[in-house]
Amino acid sequence: MELKYLLPLIITMISQIAAAQSNIEIAWGSTDIRYVHNEKPKDVDSSVLELTAWRGERVNAQFVVWNESETENEASFILSNLTGNRDNEISSKKISVGYVETVITDTFSGCGRHEVDKYGTYVVADMIDNKSSRIFAPDDTRGAWMTIQIPQGANAGIYKGSVTVESKDGTTQVLKYSVKVLDRILPSPDQWNFHLDFWQNPYAIARVHQVELWSEEHFEAMRPYMLMLASAGQKVITTTLIDKPWNGQTLDPFGGMINWIKRADGEWVYDFTIFDRWVEFMMDCGITQEIACYSMIPWNLSFQYFDETSKTNKYIKSAPGKKLYNEHWGRMLEQFAAHLKDKDWFDITCIAMDERALDQMQKGIRLIHEKAPGLKISLAGNNHPEIEKDLYDYSVDEQDKNQFSESVIERRRAEGKKTTYYTCCSTFRPNTFTFSEPAEAEFLGWYAICKGLDGYLRWAYNSWTADPVSDSRFTAWSGGDTYIVYPEACSSVRWERLIEGIQAFEKYHILKEEATQTNNQTNLSRLNAIVDLIDAESLEAGADLMINEAKKQLNQL
Repeated sequence: MELKYLLPLIITMISQIAAAQSNIEIAWGSTDIRYVHNEKPKDVDSSVLELTAWRGERVNAQFVVWNESETENEASFILSNLTGNRDNEISSKKISVGYVETVITDTFSGCGRHEVDKYGTYVVADMIDNKSSRIFAPDDTRGAWMTIQIPQGANAGIYKGSVTVESKDGTTQVLKYSVKVLDRILPSPDQWNFHLDFWQNPYAIARVHQVELWSEEHFEAMRPYMLMLASAGQKVITTTLIDKPWNGQTLDPFGGMINWIKRADGEWVYDFTIFDRWVEFMMDCGITQEIACYSMIPWNLSFQYFDETSKTNKYIKSAPGKKLYNEHWGRMLEQFAAHLKDKDWFDITCIAMDERALDQMQKGIRLIHEKAPGLKISLAGNNHPEIEKDLYDYSVDEQDKNQFSESVIERRRAEGKKTTYYTCCSTFRPNTFTFSEPAEAEFLGWYAICKGLDGYLRWAYNSWTADPVSDSRFTAWSGGDTYIVYPEACSSVRWERLIEGIQAFEKYHILKEEATQTNNQTNLSRLNAIVDLIDAESLEAGADLMINEAKKQLNQL
């Protein structure tokens, strides 16, 4: 046969072979790495990944997907069940996978207003998309985050599973993995002891979802976010007593959940309708331990109320200790306390303050004790020994050199009080900025272990930027400082690693209590050695090595 007749046949055969070979590549990566979107990944592995978990634990893995072709291609996931011996099985419904999408960040360190792009424009992988497929441009790379929720009722043993990535052309690639389920049980998040306090911003959700504030559509939109928060063991409901307690520092200012009304006859009344609906909604989502009410001492000491005579909003400006301030707040505290008792919420409610001066705190505390005896008080700020005993929930800045002593923490715990720490714009590391090393988020739980604290506070769960899915930078703080979850209830690398640190806290204390009760000095020594691995001073060299080694040793006990 002449070559001119063979050539079309050869070309057709080559094309068919090429079509059968997908240009989508996959391999196991690391949850410690934010993979660069336009670079072929390094140090990846296609062998069987081995994970270890307690019953009831949530574990993560990351694999990497990249397109080596010169044309776009689509890739989607297929998850198998996890199968063990003797017909043991964990359903694929307990496994979720999402592509890790990119967001713009910067390198700004500190607090203070600035032009958004003054400190650079960098793209990092952070948002875990809820979609199971995506289109890959040529030379495009994405991490794919896999979360496995091990049921508490699962039998101990080794379970095997796989994740299949299917290309648009029908070709598939498979990654295999195993999970060693240990014969230990992690309680459900609502039973965790870690005192987690991420401040919620319902106003941001109303803007992003374009729904009327406090409408049924608004509450429906908020539910997935608050269920996510509850699944991390959140303990505190963020509420506002007044309009703009933080002087509108976020893009979506916090409004007041209580309507202060001065009637024409001079009588003051308080409408708790929104406050009640919000608290009841949050409790229905599973967050029930504490109600934090901000704030008697706002940043600008200005208090809005509705004047029935003029039919307008008016303002009172006064400072703690002043006669006008005491009158304004005194009558409200009396009615608020009575309302809380009617709702059976008095014992779990705190009048909450944020980074206020000692003299203002002392004057505010005296007024609370006088007008609402027994009402709890909380503060996030510096350590003030002068008022420590007045505070039920006390969170001290990680940067404060005057930290709680071990004896004070133990005394407070014996008294049923909460003692935590927080990070904000002033802490470069460890933190949960979008440019932070992923392991730093997990380090936060370990840090609480090392300091003997009860938990962690962060001021912003979802105070989103103008376009949070694309750009995490803000005018006053570091990229990602104002939120840790994304619209459409999308998780993040930071959020998932934070939960791992909280689980480590729970596992550590379960093991410590067991070793103490059985007088197992060997395990107590091993637990102390694990704590010694965690060193905040070594974070500049990276948190991942110390965290991974600590987790490994914890799972060996």
